[in-house]
Amino acid sequence: MKDVPINERIRVRQVRLIDEEGNQVGVVDTREALRMAQEREYDLVLVSPNAVPPVARLLDYGKWRYEQQQAEKEARKKAKRTEVKSIKFRPKIDEHDYQTKLGHVRRFLEEGHKVKITIMFRGREMAHPELGSRILERAVADLGPAAVVELKPEMAGRDMNMVIAPAGKAQAAS
Repeated sequence: MKDVPINERIRVRQVRLIDEEGNQVGVVDTREALRMAQEREYDLVLVSPNAVPPVARLLDYGKWRYEQQQAEKEARKKAKRTEVKSIKFRPKIDEHDYQTKLGHVRRFLEEGHKVKITIMFRGREMAHPELGSRILERAVADLGPAAVVELKPEMAGRDMNMVIAPAGKAQAAS
């Protein structure tokens, strides 16, 4: 949390003052607002410095800052983190291995993660990138409506990459 100017650190001539109950007092000289804060044993906190005139409030700064930190902490907890999971295939992948890896991809998508599928080419396999494309197309077809292609298959050195996302995520983003 960034520090907000309080009491003597407020360097503006006038502020729109809000008292401790949340009632608007009006535009007041900063010195007058400070005097009112000291009389009532509160801090003068600049809560909206970009407003014209800036908005200041009479409140208990320690308590207010604690509540702000708790709110930020709660927001961080609720924020869902999505990862890009990665899974690698080979152009000559066996059927059982393909089904196993496809199961992993399906599970990642159900958990709400994006998945980067990589086809790794070695040696002479580089001469047949269509084999990799076929595997990627098959994977998308086998996953059906659960997945949406976010990044079309593209070659990067000896690898062919494609990124897919859960179907619900793609609709939410667009």
